[in-house]
Amino acid sequence: MAEPGRDPAASELQRLVAAEQQRAQFTAQVHNFMEVCWDKCVEKPGSKLDSRTESCLASCVDRFIDTTLSITNRFSQLVQRGGN
Repeated sequence: MAEPGRDPAASELQRLVAAEQQRAQFTAQVHNFMEVCWDKCVEKPGSKLDSRTESCLASCVDRFIDTTLSITNRFSQLVQRGGN
């Protein structure tokens, strides 16, 4: 049930805008990590990856996944608390 004096449509719009902002931030982070991993690991693009580059990219992706899970958990906590 809506709070007295609050427009349910406005509340829903605010929730959708907040969700879209979070999605945009997440997408920006993905692009940032892709650039970081590329710059860190790939010296010369070629037709295949050498073992050092492959290992570096795997480690970079592992850190990305850990960070993504951390961010996702934090967003989930915020949503559960009502965005506070």
